[in-house]
Order: sequence, then structure tokens, then C-alpha cells
Amino acid sequence: MDRIYSVFRRHFCGAGIVIGALFFSASLTPSLIPRSFEVQGILGGVAFSAGYGIGVFLVATWRYLQLPPLHESILKPTRLILSALILTATIIGLYNSSGWQNSVRGALNMEPVDSAYPVSVSIIAILTFGFLLLLARGIIALGRTVANRLDRFLPRRVSIIAGAAVTLMVVTTLANGLLIEHAFRLLDRSFAELDALHEPDRPQPSIVERAGNPSSRLEWPKLGRAGREFVASGPTAEDINKITQRTAVEPIRLYAGLRVAETPDERSQLLLDELIELNAFDRAALVVITPTGTGWVDPSAIDGLEYLYDGDTASVALQYSYLNSPMSLVFQSENGLESSQSLFRTIYSYWKKLPADQRPKLYLHGLSLGAFNSQRSITFLDLLEDPIDGAVWSGTPFPSETWRTITASRDAGSTEWLPVYQGGRFVRFMNQNGIPEGNIASWGNVRIVYLQYASDAITFFDKNLLYRESDWMKDPIGPDVSPLLRWYPVVSMLQLLVDMPLSDSVPIGYGHVYAPDHYLDAWLKVTGVENWSSEKIDELKRHLHLRASDADGYEHRGG
Repeated sequence: MDRIYSVFRRHFCGAGIVIGALFFSASLTPSLIPRSFEVQGILGGVAFSAGYGIGVFLVATWRYLQLPPLHESILKPTRLILSALILTATIIGLYNSSGWQNSVRGALNMEPVDSAYPVSVSIIAILTFGFLLLLARGIIALGRTVANRLDRFLPRRVSIIAGAAVTLMVVTTLANGLLIEHAFRLLDRSFAELDALHEPDRPQPSIVERAGNPSSRLEWPKLGRAGREFVASGPTAEDINKITQRTAVEPIRLYAGLRVAETPDERSQLLLDELIELNAFDRAALVVITPTGTGWVDPSAIDGLEYLYDGDTASVALQYSYLNSPMSLVFQSENGLESSQSLFRTIYSYWKKLPADQRPKLYLHGLSLGAFNSQRSITFLDLLEDPIDGAVWSGTPFPSETWRTITASRDAGSTEWLPVYQGGRFVRFMNQNGIPEGNIASWGNVRIVYLQYASDAITFFDKNLLYRESDWMKDPIGPDVSPLLRWYPVVSMLQLLVDMPLSDSVPIGYGHVYAPDHYLDAWLKVTGVENWSSEKIDELKRHLHLRASDADGYEHRGG
């Protein structure tokens, strides 16, 4: 036994194993989105590796400071206690993993699972840890080699620090220059090819109110996959009339893909020219949409608005990337801002010159990265000079400065996951259950609604979870969050990192999948439309829900 322990001690760090095991057990606890056993295994392996790395760092720091080692009389009983602690924590974590995951599934109205496959999770976690350990040891070996070379010229402690710095610089340069850059180029080409694909079941519009019709300068093949979906999937005047029993007009939907023109300004001008030609500024409402990274516009967000106004609307969107939102944010962060600013400036400059009583209500909309860039497209001076009428921003991602500032400045007593800001005079937050109590102020001239779910990790991720608990994790928690959720240093941040790409995999009305009836409630608040009875609104919600459940026009989530 002593021999086995001696071999183990030479190859592994005891402190790292202890902290890693605790991190692994914590990674099995609930977060915002349910995890499959494959994802849980990878997360568990990464969490174990993070804990192991912390243990290695602490031991290395102890030795670097030349502190005296612990006496064997202290170490031996400590090892037994820690070994029992590791085994107990791991068994408890694996035993409860199914119940923990089902508590998340229950909060999201999903069916429970019989087992979280603890054996499979453990195997995947071990393999993940093994890979990361070998990678880390390879980097450490490189650092030691550099440090040993520097020993000829520098004191040992200085050479260790210098060797670590040089190694970090080399690894970062290689990762950014070779791996990330080449991966970006490959992905950009792949997404561009996907964007150009024509869906055989996606008919080209024949009515002039839709971009891509035979007479439009916004040519059908150049709209891109997301653009073609947007202009072809909306309700027609006939569809609207069946619900409203009132005379409806054809809603205007315009979209410019990246292939329509060379620059964002040229694409924006084409959209403005089409709007003018179609007399869109005579409509009751005009919506400037900033799409997600791939150019996708959520049909659930716009369909309801077109019904509310009996089709007397115009919606316009401009693509800025082929990549999905996370990659677009990392690799092309300024493209979205440049594009959204260009479209807003072009349309706003024309709109504000029109007589105030003869122009449409001007609204902004964006989902996810679209919400992020849409907020950045408008300035405080715009709201002072000639303000827009409102905005609906859904699933605002965590980097949004405006959203963060408003949330941090929320009224006392309101929650982080559904804040109240200045009594709700200009900005109100909404979730599945509507707007919270505390929004007692009368609406101002500008009405902005943030639609967000407490289970949306894209909104509530916070790098500070690394070392402190976020307010949204404290009681009272959101209605769609597991009551068993707890904060753990480092691990909770890793859990939310995993939750973000999974946020589109849950049912409509949870995570990052926003429901048409919730969008409708948001637009009702923003627009102030009153010519609908409560019975008719309920009927419209049922109709929109059926449309959202139909694969045609709704299959392309997120982006």
C-alpha cells in the first residue's frame, strides 16, 4: 500500500486531487440548463482539472517560498481524512446527480430522466482530465526547459518566473496565431457556404412588400439563408384577417444580406430606398431589427407585432456576419456595431425629418447579440433630440453595458433576474410571468422592455462567479431556476459557460428560447395598442404558439 501511495505521490499532487474531487462533485449540482451525461462528463473533467491546477499551484507556491514541509505525523492522519472526504463527496455527488438534473428539468417543464449515468460521467471525466493533464504537463515541461536555459544568466527564482512568462507568451501566440485564426477562417467559410444554400421548400415571395420579390433590388439569392427565412415566413394580410376579422394590409419585411452590397452603408441605403418606394413611412409602425450573428431574426418576435397592427407595419433588418453569435462576438465584435449603427442612422436620419404626426412609430428590436448591438446603435442624444418610441430587447447577453448599468442601478427590493428601474417610467423588465410589482410610474414617451428569463445563461453569465455569488442566485430565485441551485467558487462559472451554448436546447419559453406570447405581451406594453380585447389577445397567443410549434419558419433557432 505504501508503495502504491509512493508511486501515486510521485505522479500526482495530493492537494490537487482533493480540491479536484470537491470541484468534480460540485459540478454535478444543478445550474440553469440540464446536461446530458456526455456534457456532464466533460464539465466534470474540466472542473476536476481546475481544482487540480489550484492544488498544484498552492503546493508550488509553498515550495517556491521555501516554507517548511508538513511533518509526517501530521500528514499521515490528514491523508486518511482527506481520502475519506474525497470518496464520500464523489459518491454523494454521483448518487444525487440524477435528482439534481431532474430538478433543473422540472423547472423548465421537461420530462425527468431515469439516470444521469454516473459510470459514463466518471469515465468521460477521467478521460477529459487525462487529456488536460498531459497538455498542462507538456506546457510545464516547456517552461522548465526555458527556465533551465535562463539559469545560466539569472538567479533560479528569477529564471522560473521568466521561463513561465516566456512559455505563456509562446503558447498564447501559437494558440491565437495558428489555432484560433485558422479555425476562424475555416468556420467563416463554412458558415458563408451554409448561408448561401437555398432551401427547396422556401418559396420566393411574389408580393412587393417582401424583399427578394422578382422586382426587388434586394435580390432573393443575395438575402442569405436567414434573410430568406425572415421575409418568407411572416403572416400575410389574409392570415392576419382570419384572426382579427378586420381589414388588414400586407406587412412590409425587408432584409439585406451581406452579398447585397459591399459596405454596411450601401446596404442600409438600399433598404431605405426600398422603404421609401413602398411608402413604408406611411405605416403605423416601423421596426429596425438587429439580427443575431448569423443574421437570424426570431419569427416569434415580429409575427405578433404585425397582427397587433393589422399588418400596418414595416420591418427592416441588416445582416453583419455569417458566424453564430458567440463567434461573431469574439471574432467580429465591431461588425455588428458598425452594421446596426449604419442601419439605424440611415433610417433615423430620414424618419426624424418627417412631420411628427405623419410618420410611423419607430421601434428597435434585437435578440441575443442583436439586442447587444441594437442597444449600442442608439445614443443618449438620440433620445433627447427626437426620441424613438420604444424597443423590445430579448435575451440581452451579459457583456451589454447598458443592460448591466440599468440592472445594477435597480430599485431597492427588486431582484437581479427581474429588476425594477426608476419605477418603470422608461425601462421595464419582463419574464414569463409579465412585469413585476414596483413598476408604478406612468410610461414616458419612450418605452423599453427587456424580455429575459432567469434560466437564460447567456444573459446571466458573470465572470465574477469565479470568486463570488451573483445576486440572481440568492433567494428569491427565478421561477424557472432549480431551487437546489447553489454557488461554488470556480465551478459555478464553469457550469454557466457550459450552459450558454445549451440555452437554445430547451422548450420554448425557457433559457434562450423566447416564446411568441411573451413577445406579444412585451409589444403590447411598448406600443400601447388597445383595440384588442383580452379574449382576442388570448386567441392570438394560441395561434402564435401553434405557428411557433410548426417547423416551417421556426426551425432555425438562435444564431
